[in-house]
Amino acid sequence: MNPFSFPKRERILNRAGFVNVNRSGKRYYTRHFCVILKENGLGITRLGVTVTKKAGNAVKRNRIKRLLREFFRLNKAQFPQGYDIVIIAAKKDASCLDLSQTTAELGEVLFINRFRS
Repeated sequence: MNPFSFPKRERILNRAGFVNVNRSGKRYYTRHFCVILKENGLGITRLGVTVTKKAGNAVKRNRIKRLLREFFRLNKAQFPQGYDIVIIAAKKDASCLDLSQTTAELGEVLFINRFRS
């Protein structure tokens, strides 16, 4: 399989998955995002994305979701296996970010010893 693909098995797709991570995951905050991490015991890392209506209209929310999925797709080799990650974009100015800004902001929270605690 292509290392840069993003198949369905690497996504959190249903409400129960989001609620499970939201209830018992460890939270980290950045300027534009809230990142919730939880071990899943599956041996693969899965991503869930939530964008609140505060972030803007549907066009802006969909753009943020595309950016977050692209960040995960390009950097998933750096993630340890066996975690569920939910990224919540709740700030209005999150729609102004580009991929490099998103990578810098989330990389700072996700790749600096966060999985060891």
